[in-house]
Amino acid sequence: MSTVRSEPQTVKFRVAGADADITLVADEWNRGAPSADDRPTVLMLHGGGQNRFSWKGTGQILADQGLHVVALDSRGHGDSDRAPNANYTVDALCNDTLSVIDQIGRPVILIGASMGGMTGMLVAEAAGPQQVTKLVLVDVVPRYEKDGSARIREFMASGIEGFASLDEAADAVAAYLPYRTKPRSPEGLRKNLRLRDGRWYWHWDPAFLTAPADDPFVRVEKLERAVIESTIPILLIRGKLSDVVSSEGVKDFLEKVPRAEFVELSEAGHTAAGDDNDAFSEVVVQFVCK
Repeated sequence: MSTVRSEPQTVKFRVAGADADITLVADEWNRGAPSADDRPTVLMLHGGGQNRFSWKGTGQILADQGLHVVALDSRGHGDSDRAPNANYTVDALCNDTLSVIDQIGRPVILIGASMGGMTGMLVAEAAGPQQVTKLVLVDVVPRYEKDGSARIREFMASGIEGFASLDEAADAVAAYLPYRTKPRSPEGLRKNLRLRDGRWYWHWDPAFLTAPADDPFVRVEKLERAVIESTIPILLIRGKLSDVVSSEGVKDFLEKVPRAEFVELSEAGHTAAGDDNDAFSEVVVQFVCK
């Protein structure tokens, strides 16, 4: 496949629903490109506490393959609106994504990490195979490890009061992800933090941590049914160093969804796309473009 260089443009999607009327922000590559007309759009959904910039490297690589790519800020994250009633359930995220797909106006391949992957499972079921043609799950299965999930929430909560500097925020990230090489400069964190009253705060709604959550048992059942009954190609990517998706969780998933493909990245953890973006992007391109 020949490559072309494409620069992302910031776009907005208006989502109206029973619980909120909000604007979601996204980065988009190759809108209306002739080479993308006969291929699905790649729609990328980040994890909790992240934003669309988590996909910057992989989004650019996919776009350079001539694909139409959209990396979305979920409600309450990045530059998207916060939910007025702090509704951050997977069902609410699913409804938002279905509205975005309708506005894109063409079939999509969904790539979802963690929270975005859970959303993707429900979206694929609700939209059907004509609208969602493939699904990539990044270190997420319906039966994930609760201890690993709790560690994520503890890390997020630890930064609620903000940081005195970007260096302090970078130290917190390094302590949370000890296996990842710490960047020489913390400047890259500017896309994830905002400066207010002399302190740096993560760019997501703190109510995300305290809002009422889905019933975990009901959620697992819904997610499992969605992937078991799905007929589209599914790729599960696990970071070998992950404490959120275990080997047992992968085995259980593949037994229930035997047609799914599976790849494990040896140098990555739960935040696989950021831990080893080269290896992650290679796997994604192979799956998306075949």
